[in-house]
Amino acid sequence: MRLVGRASVVIIPPMTSSTACAWRVAVVGSGPAAFYTAEALMKSDHEVRVDLFERLPVPFGLVRGGVAPDHQKIKGVVKVYEKIAASPCFRFFGNVRIGSDLTIDDLAAHYHQICYAFGCESDQKLGIPGEELAGVSAATDFVGWYNGHPDHRAHHFDLSQTRRVAIVGNGNVAMDVARVLLAPPDALATTDIAEHAMPVLRASAVREVVLLGRRGPAQAAFSPTELEEIAHLPGLDVVVRPEEAELDPLSAAWLAKDGSRSQERNVRNLQEHAGKGLGSNPRKLRCRFLVAPVELRGTDDQLRSVRLQHMRLVAGDDGTPRPLPRDSFEDLDVDLVFKAIGYRGVPVPGVPFEAKKGIVPNVDGRVVEQPGSTVRTGHYCAGWCKRGPTGLIGTNSLCAKATVESMRTDHADGRQLSPTHGDITQLLQQRGIDAVTWADWQRLDTYERRQGEAAGKVRQKVTDAAEMLRVLRSLRG
Repeated sequence: MRLVGRASVVIIPPMTSSTACAWRVAVVGSGPAAFYTAEALMKSDHEVRVDLFERLPVPFGLVRGGVAPDHQKIKGVVKVYEKIAASPCFRFFGNVRIGSDLTIDDLAAHYHQICYAFGCESDQKLGIPGEELAGVSAATDFVGWYNGHPDHRAHHFDLSQTRRVAIVGNGNVAMDVARVLLAPPDALATTDIAEHAMPVLRASAVREVVLLGRRGPAQAAFSPTELEEIAHLPGLDVVVRPEEAELDPLSAAWLAKDGSRSQERNVRNLQEHAGKGLGSNPRKLRCRFLVAPVELRGTDDQLRSVRLQHMRLVAGDDGTPRPLPRDSFEDLDVDLVFKAIGYRGVPVPGVPFEAKKGIVPNVDGRVVEQPGSTVRTGHYCAGWCKRGPTGLIGTNSLCAKATVESMRTDHADGRQLSPTHGDITQLLQQRGIDAVTWADWQRLDTYERRQGEAAGKVRQKVTDAAEMLRVLRSLRG
């Protein structure tokens, strides 16, 4: 965004001795991996200076735009990030898009090292017929929509005629989507859910959500607490077919040898629900296993059903149970399908990209031009863009620390960029970029909380990037 009708942009105070600083690092992104990278860097050397660049005017990535609104305790992790941002060695540059507002060459001219921590912003495709039908959506779009992410606020979801929803995948994102669809709207109204989502959820006719998993109950990807949480919703039954809850000999042996406590807990919970039958409550969460969608069918370009192929489990090369198709099918009538089979990275101009995996190619966090090629000196990555969309929020801390070890080693050995310019604020001002500071974010944070308090909720998010900037300009005083 650019300032219109104003003579100047907000001035970001230059960092103390930044021009002469022996170690200046740019971190691209502002989600958990970015903040943990900044934290590890600043703990490793009190002389390092870290600047975070974020394309949106607001920080925190998926903590703000992905964590479910009824999981406020998880969102409390931002208190850790706020402490990191309070360091005099840290600066935040929001509303700065790398690849257009600033190029990678611009960063290389101002910093000794660049660390990419921009995550994965797209969704994985099913790659089956009918994926283009109306009524087929990515779970990432729905999650971003109800969380008020600026990229997703314009999506349209009409649940007023929707009775049954199928979700392809059975990870935590799938469980979050199912819970938001099945929870009483009043339970969500006091959270920081996007205001535009509440009328849609209140008008919802959804009575049944079906999770579709290719593997068995021992390989369910959701956390046990996710299943337990949704099972406690009022007026809802968790339904599991007894034959699908039973472990085949391969899975039983694998679970006993290599399974985690969480997986054992999932199996116990699922088998317990299988023993309860259909239940008598009006809303159902059906957990299906050993089924995979092979076709999405519709009429008049509108989704009507999902063709499912039954699977069986066989031992992979490493002994892990893997799904193999059977010559057996069924059709499931549905009104809506959400694809929840994972996030995927998108390329950023000037940054190497491994299309097959959807990540920045790297070795120990050091960016390479392509897999198997030479290291790009001074360039690093952390988080999902480094390893793919796996793990929980805390996983990014370990990932960032590992990358920072590589960065420290290279800095000590002099294997880094040779910047020819000092503070980047001058370049931003010359280009008329209205960079959002951390102080700006704190103003907007206070504004959203006060708006929320007036509405009887945790926070009233501003969901449009242009509106965020308008609010900020009015608050700068």
